[in-house]
Amino acid sequence: MQADIIIAGGGTAGSLLAGRLSEDPGLRVVVLEAGPNDRNPLIRVPKGMAKLLSDPEFTYYYPTQPDADWIKPEVMMRGRMLGGSSGINGMVYHRGQPADYDRWEELGLAGWGWRDMQRCFTALEDHLLPQTEWRGRGGALPIRVATSFPPLLRAMIEAAGANGLPFKEEPNLLDQVGAGSVAENIDKSGKRVSAARAFLPPHVRRRPHLQIMTGTRVERILFDADKRACAVTCRRGSDTLEIRASREIILCTGTIESPRILQISGVGPAALLNRIGVPVVRASEGVGSNYRDHYCVQPQWRLRRHQDSENRDLRGFRQGLSALRYMVTRGGPLGYGSHRISMFADVASGSGRADAEFLFAPYSLDQRPGLEKIEMEAEPGGHFAVFPLRGTSQGMVEAASSDPGDLPVIRPRYLDSDYDRQVTVAAVRLMRKIMSDPVMQPFVVGETGELAKAQSDDEIIDAARRFGSSAYHSIGTCRMGSVHDKGAVLDASLRVRGVQGLRVVDCSVMPEQVSANTMGPVMAIAWRACEIIQEELRV
Repeated sequence: MQADIIIAGGGTAGSLLAGRLSEDPGLRVVVLEAGPNDRNPLIRVPKGMAKLLSDPEFTYYYPTQPDADWIKPEVMMRGRMLGGSSGINGMVYHRGQPADYDRWEELGLAGWGWRDMQRCFTALEDHLLPQTEWRGRGGALPIRVATSFPPLLRAMIEAAGANGLPFKEEPNLLDQVGAGSVAENIDKSGKRVSAARAFLPPHVRRRPHLQIMTGTRVERILFDADKRACAVTCRRGSDTLEIRASREIILCTGTIESPRILQISGVGPAALLNRIGVPVVRASEGVGSNYRDHYCVQPQWRLRRHQDSENRDLRGFRQGLSALRYMVTRGGPLGYGSHRISMFADVASGSGRADAEFLFAPYSLDQRPGLEKIEMEAEPGGHFAVFPLRGTSQGMVEAASSDPGDLPVIRPRYLDSDYDRQVTVAAVRLMRKIMSDPVMQPFVVGETGELAKAQSDDEIIDAARRFGSSAYHSIGTCRMGSVHDKGAVLDASLRVRGVQGLRVVDCSVMPEQVSANTMGPVMAIAWRACEIIQEELRV
């Protein structure tokens, strides 16, 4: 089989790339996605993610390796379907700060500053709120922001204001500090809009020059004698296929898989490739390094009233009633994503630039030992996800062997830096101040769980290490960088250095973490990549 462009991975970035690049009828585009199509109706239900995350048909599970006894191993979950993680995530659409992208430009990445990235964000958005110079209307991705709140959430926003976080009508204003609603990629009918649904609608999928092959897992990239990426080998059922690309191959398989595929294809640290028996095509020491993630603590709180919590409606027979309510009205707890309130605060730097994020959800998990499945608590409760925004701890991803079927070795090294520990402690203390504010007393009984016992800085960090978790915002393992950055895997056009005809477009390209959940930023990165590729095709 022959294509002009092969897109390896049909997830968040791959779906957007496929939709936009196939606008050119003279360009034959083939998309290779290991998972199934996105027809399962649970993908459209905002809280359908609870079922999909436990289904291996739609979710990958990657175990991590702890770097010390006090960091518990965990399993990283990533989307396995057309649309990728945008079909199973919490639907938090946050952009980050202008300074995040201006920092990339400072690192020598011309064309990746806020001026260019803001244009990409606004182009892809169809915002519920009125269009402004920083907010898009008419794009493919609907963005919903709550404009009214139940009593508990109103009180929480008031308490945040009393502690220096003013109310914001939406989280993506240019000044990020403040509190308000979460922005979600949910349409007017109350349904999730994944990247596949937004950028690959039915009329796009019917384009004769676009071929989407689901159930097809990319195994290796092949290079010719001139070190040009010329083909991929992939597995489809029991068959091994080779698909050739006349123009280029774009790797969109994510922060975990993109470096592993490069490594077993011969692009990576020479010592690693020699150890696993892969001939070196291009020695690139940065492939798999610079792994960064948002590592969060998730304290829980006992609430006084059942009507302020979703716990009762997400348990037992009431869960069925909630499903019926969603089917009829598109309302109720199943009609929301993972969290309802977002807060951004400067807790440690004193610069006025937010360095921590707080996400609140009005439900809490039953954490009793021995439970075989995830359940909500019987009593009313809520929880926060709290994490440093621009963490500096760096881990790595390495291929375990040359076998495409073997899972990679992932060492995240959470809380490895003083910065990450300092911001985590300060964020937990601010969260407690907000929840103990007098306006919260009619709603909140108190903090529960293991973190509640932690009071000193050391105790908070110890509890975070033992009971915290990834926010699933991993980035950086194929980072782009200037010609002076010897560890950079990609140039500013996302081309793999030292070879030809190969790019990477996904979260792995970020040189540093952004101040946001990563779904929105990776969409903007893919949009910017399309601009770069289309400009090159015109030359």
